[in-house]
Amino acid sequence: MKEECGVVGVLMNEEPQSDTAALQIYYALYALQHRGQESTGITIHDGKSVRSIKGMGLVPEVYSREDIINLKGKVGIGHVRYSTTGDSRIENCQPLIVNYKSGTVAIAHNGNLVNGKELRNRFEAEGRIFITDSDTEVIAHLLVKELLHHDPIEAIKNVMGRLVGSYSLAIMIDDQLIAVRDPLGFKPLCIGRIDGGLVVASESVAIDTLNGELIRDVKPGEVIIFKDGEFESHQIYKNSRSSHCVFEYIYFARPDSIIDGRLVYKVRERIGRELSKEHPVDADVVSPVPDSGITSAIGYSYESGLRYEEGLMKNRYIGRTFILPGQAMRETAVRLKMNTIAQNIKGKKVILIDDSIVRGTTSRKIINMVRKAGASEVHARIGSPPIIAPCYMGIDMATREELIAAGEEIKTVKNTINADSLGYLSIDGLVKAIGIDREELCLGCLTSIYPIEVPGEECHCRQLTMNDF
Repeated sequence: MKEECGVVGVLMNEEPQSDTAALQIYYALYALQHRGQESTGITIHDGKSVRSIKGMGLVPEVYSREDIINLKGKVGIGHVRYSTTGDSRIENCQPLIVNYKSGTVAIAHNGNLVNGKELRNRFEAEGRIFITDSDTEVIAHLLVKELLHHDPIEAIKNVMGRLVGSYSLAIMIDDQLIAVRDPLGFKPLCIGRIDGGLVVASESVAIDTLNGELIRDVKPGEVIIFKDGEFESHQIYKNSRSSHCVFEYIYFARPDSIIDGRLVYKVRERIGRELSKEHPVDADVVSPVPDSGITSAIGYSYESGLRYEEGLMKNRYIGRTFILPGQAMRETAVRLKMNTIAQNIKGKKVILIDDSIVRGTTSRKIINMVRKAGASEVHARIGSPPIIAPCYMGIDMATREELIAAGEEIKTVKNTINADSLGYLSIDGLVKAIGIDREELCLGCLTSIYPIEVPGEECHCRQLTMNDF
């Protein structure tokens, strides 16, 4: 699974030596690199106009020292991207910039619009031209249309009334920085104070990297306006519930991030503890699939009293492995990414902790590697319930036909991945570990029931009306 992206916005104070927004954004994007590795971009307003640097690849590959030094300005936004809607090409690289008769709009977007295609078709019927195939451009067209007749807050309010889906946004309207979180708060977004300015970012680790202080999360349905070294809140949507993505806690967010008041590390540790309570097994060691299974494996070890032992080591310096023909070459690609520590698992009954199983092919390859290294038994324990349905909110996930747990019994999945036993965390156990009420979480991929209306899917939701704004 891949997250769509991460966003950053920075506003520096008006001191003469504060033209360092680009440098702050650069470091913040570095901290958010795990949220997207396909492309990145930084857009700065220098007081007169916007300037951008974008490119395909990782943050240190796209920007040079000279680029950042020369990109002067006190306000800017940045983006790291993995495509879900829109191909992986430079045209879809964000921030997206649109010029209109009153100025310039730049948008960095994390999320996915369920009604993006429908809105695009309407604009194209009106004769609008689209440069990208990303749904971020749909948001830009909507916003520009509203800005021709309304102030920014009223314009954003009207745009939010037409969007269905997930969106955390960092927006620049000329030199004004604005942050927006969708009414259900699917994707994380937080505000922090740094030396000489303010920052908004997808995760608190970006603020930590800048030696800043986390102030709070942007609330679902909230618009934040940054100006004069402070920020003002506009609660556009008054919702009685939220739908935070559970996979931020299971997998996507960095464990040192604080998401909606919860330290992700502690959530994952509790996931491991709940797994141990729900699925104990007679074994010798608890071992993680790195890196996302590490913290949950520690929790399982604490609760079970079994020794924690690393049986797999990840190669953290590998990029994308190019596709080679033949099964032998595909197995080599897996070993490039991960290798066994045979002495730690040989002759032992191993509990292997992973965050999730999607298609099952990687799980089978890893379990076979552990067996080949000499493990006498391999018991798979998974830190999420079975994934039985696709995600429509911005996670690049398999279709129902590709999901191994969709329509299959756990015994079938166990045999397919070649485990001696298989235990998934229950939904109740997951909710308990996260510490947020079930009604406040998006569990669509685990239940096939979604919190917003998705064509062809079951929905437990209430349609928005203008009275909610």
